[in-house]
Amino acid sequence: MVKWNIDYLSGIDCLKMKRLYPVKYFATFTLPALVMISFTHTGWVTFLPLAEAFVVVPLLELFFAPDSRNITKDEEQELLKNTWFDWLVYLVVPVHLVMVGFFLWQMQSGPESLLTIMGRVSAMGLLCGVLGINVAHELGHRKNTWEQLMSKLLLLTSFYMHFFIEHNRGHHKNAATPEDPATARYNEPLYTFWVRSIIKSYLSAWKLEADRLRKIGSSSLTLKNEMLTFQLIQLLFISAIILFGGWALLLYYTMAAFMGILLLETVNYIEHYGLVREQREGRYQRVMPEHSWNSDHMVGRLMLFELSRHSDHHYQANRKYQILRHMEVSPQMPTGYPGMMILAFVPPLWFRIMNRRVVDFKKMLS
Repeated sequence: MVKWNIDYLSGIDCLKMKRLYPVKYFATFTLPALVMISFTHTGWVTFLPLAEAFVVVPLLELFFAPDSRNITKDEEQELLKNTWFDWLVYLVVPVHLVMVGFFLWQMQSGPESLLTIMGRVSAMGLLCGVLGINVAHELGHRKNTWEQLMSKLLLLTSFYMHFFIEHNRGHHKNAATPEDPATARYNEPLYTFWVRSIIKSYLSAWKLEADRLRKIGSSSLTLKNEMLTFQLIQLLFISAIILFGGWALLLYYTMAAFMGILLLETVNYIEHYGLVREQREGRYQRVMPEHSWNSDHMVGRLMLFELSRHSDHHYQANRKYQILRHMEVSPQMPTGYPGMMILAFVPPLWFRIMNRRVVDFKKMLS
C-alpha cells in the first residue's frame, strides 16, 4: 500500500492520464489554506502552517523513500506541452497577493494577544518564503517579460527584489565558489552564513547592475538601473503599509518578510554546503550536477515545485520544474528540504551529519 502511494505521488503512473499529472502540485496550496485558518483564528491554531512545514512534512518524508526515477524524453515533451504546469505557478501570484492583503487587513483591524500575533506573523513569513520567493525563483528563470514581472512582484512582498538580479546573474555563475555569497562554506554555521549571504548578495546585485549599465554606456544614476527602481518600489510599498495601518503594522509585516528571507537563505545554505568547483588554468570548471545537493524526497518536491531537484536546475537553469531530473552524480541529502532546514538550525547536529557526507562525496569524485 505504501509503495502504491509512492508511485502515485511520483506521478509516473499519472503519465497515462497526462491531464491529471499536474494535480499533485496542488499540495502546495495546502499551505495558504492553513494560513487562512491562522488569519481567521486565534491562539495556538495560528501556528498550524508552521506545524505543517516543520513537523508534518519532515515526518512524512521519513516514511516515504526518495524516488529517483526520471521521465523519458517523449514524456518530457508531453509535460512541456501541458500548460497546466504554467498556470499552477501563475495561480500562486494572485493567491499570495490576496493573502498579503488579508494579513495586512487583519493585523490592523484590532489588538490581538501576543501568541496570535506571533502565529500569524509566522504564517505570513512561511508564505513569503515557500510561496512568494520560491515561485519567484521559478518564474525569474523564464524568458517572458510578463513572467519575470510576476517574479519581481512576488519578491516585492518580501522586500527582496534584488534577488532577481543576484540569483540569475550572480549565483548561477558563481555557485560552489568562494565568490558566491549564497554558497555555504565547509564548517560555516547557518547563522553566520545568514549575515554574510544577505549583506554580500545585496551588494553583489548593485555591482552586477552597475557593470551591466557600464557595458551599454549608461550611468548608474538612472531609472534604467533596476536596483534603483527596486528600492523606490519597495519604499512605496513600505509607505503604503504605514499609511494603511501605521508603524505597528509595518513592524508585523517586516517581521514576516524577514522570516521569508531567512527561509530562503536557509535553503541557499543547504543547497551547496561544502561543495567547491575546481579551478583549471585560472578558471572555474562549469557548474555540474555534483556542485549542488539534491533531494528526491517526494513530499518536499511537491510542496516546493521540485526545487529540491537542485542539481539539474543548476546544470540547466532553463528547465521548467516539471521536467527536472535526478542526476546520478549529484550528492544526495539524507532527507527533504524541511528536514534539512531543521538540521541546519542546530549547527553541531548539521556538522555531524553533513561534514562526513561532504568528505565522502569528495573522495568518491577524486
